[in-house]
This record gives sequence, structure tokens and C-alpha cells, in this order.
Amino acid sequence: MAETQYTEDNIRSLDWKEHIRLRPGMYIGKLGDGAAADDGIYILVKEVVDNCIDEFVMGNGKRVDIKVKDGKVSIRDYGRGIPLGKVVEVVSKMNTGGKYDSKAFKKSVGLNGVGTKAVNALSSFFMVYSVREGEKKGAIFERGELISEIPLEKTDEANGTYVEFIPDDSIFKKYAFKTAYLDKMMWNYCYLNRGLSIYYNGEKYNSKDGLKDLLENNMDGDPLYPIIHLEDEDIEVAFTHGRTYGEDYYSFVNGQHTTQGGTHQSAFRESVAKVIRDFYNKNYEASDIRQSIVAAIAVKVIEPVFESQTKTKLGSQEIEPGGKSMRAFINDFLKDKLDNYLHRNPDVAETIEKKIKQSERERKDLAGIRKLARDRSKKASLHNKKLRDCRTHLTDLKDEHREETTLFITEGDSASGSITKSRNVNTQAVFSLRGKPLNCYGLTKKVVYENEEFNLIQAALDIEEDMDNLRYNRIVIATDADVDGMHIRMLLLTFFLQFFPDLVKRNHVYVLQTPLFRVRNKKKTIYCYSEDERRAAIAELGKNPEITRFKGLGEISPDEFVHFIGENIRLEPVILTKDASIDSILSYFMGKNTPERQDFIIDNLRVEKDLAEQIAAANEADNAEELNTELAS
Repeated sequence: MAETQYTEDNIRSLDWKEHIRLRPGMYIGKLGDGAAADDGIYILVKEVVDNCIDEFVMGNGKRVDIKVKDGKVSIRDYGRGIPLGKVVEVVSKMNTGGKYDSKAFKKSVGLNGVGTKAVNALSSFFMVYSVREGEKKGAIFERGELISEIPLEKTDEANGTYVEFIPDDSIFKKYAFKTAYLDKMMWNYCYLNRGLSIYYNGEKYNSKDGLKDLLENNMDGDPLYPIIHLEDEDIEVAFTHGRTYGEDYYSFVNGQHTTQGGTHQSAFRESVAKVIRDFYNKNYEASDIRQSIVAAIAVKVIEPVFESQTKTKLGSQEIEPGGKSMRAFINDFLKDKLDNYLHRNPDVAETIEKKIKQSERERKDLAGIRKLARDRSKKASLHNKKLRDCRTHLTDLKDEHREETTLFITEGDSASGSITKSRNVNTQAVFSLRGKPLNCYGLTKKVVYENEEFNLIQAALDIEEDMDNLRYNRIVIATDADVDGMHIRMLLLTFFLQFFPDLVKRNHVYVLQTPLFRVRNKKKTIYCYSEDERRAAIAELGKNPEITRFKGLGEISPDEFVHFIGENIRLEPVILTKDASIDSILSYFMGKNTPERQDFIIDNLRVEKDLAEQIAAANEADNAEELNTELAS
């Protein structure tokens, strides 16, 4: 075996943009294509907006204009503007930015540290200009390479910074921005920065009551009691109890949405249970106190420590270096503010205690059946083939690779067999359904333990107690694109929304998109997900391509399936919009024959008939065109 040479020639130094482009995950987390809220293209937007927010926090500029169209993003703030002599360096020289002056920006989020450099390096086009006191200067880059500088010139524009960029499609493959994710991002900025106005694609976003507005706009149904809203220097919390299962938290640090929580969220969960126990002088179970809680917490931390560059989980143990611990800081705040609130509002205190006692009764009623269900699921898991787990959970790397893990829930042995044989065994698991799941709309959580299918899904996900132990970052429903497949999809979504709504709210649930057609000739194969893609493929391949219509997942061979669940996987996220009510959605789709649903079906049957006639006519036209081409040749 030849010895590998290791000399000076093997040592290579990368410049800043090469390093970012070679290792983008170090700077923006996972790439993705826009299907998930934490995909890279949204991190690019956030990195630029964070700088605008830091300006607002420092008292400069109350408005930010944001436009996203056809993959291009433009962001304009009205702060002080980047110092004109440093415009190029701030977006292209590492370790350059205002945030390093900790006195001025000790609780900042962005301010031109690494973020804008990453945006620049990962964009096929990047433009920045700054306006300060009647003068304007800027620069244009391509993939981090300076193309031209915009010379200093006089201007009537207001002070501030403008950034425009197009994500590089050689890195972000087939990406697309989803309005729902950007909408949520804009609202979060406004909830945390009262007085700020964001104009996103012309629509105005602002908030008067901060986290209280956040809960009011995101809760499903009415709260059991008025939202408790408490504030002090460097901390704001809002919470109430809802009418759904589980615990629902929105946590923030220095304006950053920590979607994976962290020390501040853990401290809040512990402290709210402790303060309520002390108030009632009763040793209630923490799970009974927090059952159905909906809460938001925002803290400001000096020099926060996050567990990744994307800042989704706080790791700081202290509110500031050498200062009070996070746990003590939040506990002292709630011990003072929440205890006082409950004494001043006895009606709310009474409602909370009733809710705790109700949760206690439900927990005790389920205790026996839970034990039987656990024993049954453990016994079943020893010899059943429903779950083909991924290797990540069999190693010590499960935390490191948690974001990459996926569970496919599919119907039937043939479909699950194809996915199982073509999956990435390290990060992708498969759960095989037997027939159609139960319609659990309107049923109590008891059904989760009595129904073997639901109990095994719950066990596979490890979400019986809370979401903290969720074993898979993505839960993908993989069903046939026919009536039965759609029905199974709805039954599974009903299960998640009824008993584990946080899975959907936290963007863990997706629907797998699989191709409807395969169009190929001897040289090339194209998989098509719609009629339009089929037409384009026929036009591209030319004469008489072979066209196959896939009727079900089981018809797709493992050799082909690997293309659809690998790097080019297409996922449609299940998103609850701000105005969506889980109960009204489930009642409409899964309730007993409602008049509204009947009317919808009747009206859309007419549309389906018209559409079918149009497709048939178009297919005839296609066939005629293909025949004419063949005859002409």
C-alpha cells in the first residue's frame, strides 16, 4: 500500500469566503431548500435583519423595509448607517463589526460580526450601501468576491443601510422562500421590539403589547384565564393555560428566537412550578401545573453563549459573566411578580388551581392504562417490524445528529419496504402503519394508550412526557397520492394536532412529495411532480420519451426511491397560520358530516370535473403533437 505524502504542499489556507462556502454549516446551520423554518435561506435573512434590530434597540430608526420576491431579498433600515469608510470591510472582512464594542452593544444579536459575511459569501449577488448625513457609499459582490465599489456620492436619502442579495442556487438547491415562515419571523421581531414597524412586502407589522400579543395571536382557542403579562429590566414573560394537551413555549434571548429553548426556558419551567406550589402551599406535580400551559419568555443577556452559530439554543448559565445564575434570576423575578399577581387576582388563582386539579385527575385516571400500554409496547417492540430505527439512536452521537434525523410514517409493507431499502440508515427511520389509523377527533388522550398504532407511534417518538425527548427532528408522512393516501394523511394529522400540537407548531411535521411521473429516454430520466413538469420534461427530451405514471409508493423501486428521500427530497411542511384554529380545522375536516364540508365537496366536485376535462383535452393535444412529430420524422 502506497504511503500518502504529507508535505507543505498539503497545507492550504482558505480565505474568508472560501471557508464559508466550503463549510456553510458552521455559519448558518443546515442548508435545506426553504421547506423548514431553520433552513439556511431564512438564516441569511435573519442575519441581515438582526443588524437592523440592533440599530433600533440602540435608539436609531423605528422602521425596517423588507421585500422578498422571486428569490431576491432586499432590506433597508433607517438607523445610523454603516460608517462609510468601513462599508466594504464590514461585509467582507472577518472579525469586523460594531458588536465587539461591548459597552455599546452588550446585549446585541448581530451587528456585522460574522452574519453579513456569511450572507455575502453564500449569495450569487450581494449589494450593500450606507447613507450617512447626505452621503452614500456601497459595494457589489458575487459569491463574496468584490465586483465593484459604489463611489461616494451626495444623496437626499435618509440615513441607514440597504442590503440586497440573492442566495446562491449552487449551494441552496431549488430553494424557495415560504411566506408563512417569513411572516412569523417578522411578527417575532415586532413582539420583541415594541415601537418598531416592519414593512414586509408592503404589509405593516408592529406590536403594542409584546409577548402578550404573541400569545393572543398564536393560541388555539380562548385561554382559560386572561394572559398574565409580567415585565422587569431584562426580562418579559407572558403565560396562560389553554385547552389543548402538552406545553407550548416561545423563548427568546436578546431578540433571537431560541426554537430549541435552553437554560432560560428550563429555568422558567422550573420556576413557574415552584412559585405556584409555594403560593398554594401544596406539593402539586410539576407536570400537572404545566399541563396545557402556553408561555413566552424573553431575556436580555450580556455576552450570551449559544450552542451553535444559528443561536437556536441558549447555553449561558448566568445572566451576565460572573453575575447571578439564570435559574436564580428568573426564579427571583417570578417569586416577586407572579406571587403578587396571584394575590391581586384571586379569580385567576382559583382558575389555575382548578386546572391543576383537573390535570391531576386525568393523570391518575391514565396511570393504570399507561403502565399496561408501556408494557405492551415494550413487548411488541421486541418482535414487531413496525419501526426500523436509524443508527444514530444506537450510538452516542444522537444529540450531535438530532437535527438530521427523520422518521417516515408510511402505509403498507410495500411502500415501507421501498423506503427502508433506499433510506440513509444512519439518520432515517421508518414506521409502517397497518391499515388506516383511528379517527381520534374529539376523543380523550386515553385513546393514545388503548390504540396500539398510536401508542407505538408515541413510543417511537418518545413524546409521552414532553417534547424535550423528541427522537426525530422531522416527522414525514409518506402516503400515496390517491384518496386513501390523503385520508390516512388527514387521520395522522388529526392525531398530532389533537394530542401533540407542539409537533406541528414547532415545524417538525412534513408531507413527503413523491413524483407522479417518470419521463425518460436512453440518455436521461426526469421525475415530474406535476402536469407542468411532465410537459416540460417531454419538451426537453424530445421524440417519444417513455412516460410512466406512478400510482403508489409501492410501485417505486428502492433504486429509484433513493432519489426522492436523499439530497433532493421534497417536503411540504405542515404549517399552522396565525389565524388557524386547530379545533375549527379538525371539526371541519374530521367531524361528523358537517353541512359546510358537504357544500365544499359538492362545489369542488364540479371544479374537479372541469379540471379533468381540461387535462384530458391537454393530453390529447400532447399525444397529437407527439404523433405529428413522429410522422414528420
